[in-house]
Amino acid sequence: MRAAHLPGWADKLTPHVLQHFCASELYLNGLDLISIQEVLGHSWIATTMRYVHVHRTRVEDAWVAGHERAARRLEGLVR
Repeated sequence: MRAAHLPGWADKLTPHVLQHFCASELYLNGLDLISIQEVLGHSWIATTMRYVHVHRTRVEDAWVAGHERAARRLEGLVR
């Protein structure tokens, strides 16, 4: 099962590892941190943030998208 769903994971698959994987997948697919916190049952958002592993490309994509939104807002102001 591990090889089919987590081919890059060579270590032992434990419930704790699955929590990290599920939290990261939920975030990657658009679920917000507060909802993930609720799903995982964490009292503190800081705990949830330690479970979510963000891919570098997601950070870069968010950066580019933010710049594109800002440019669209400024289009009408600059002439």
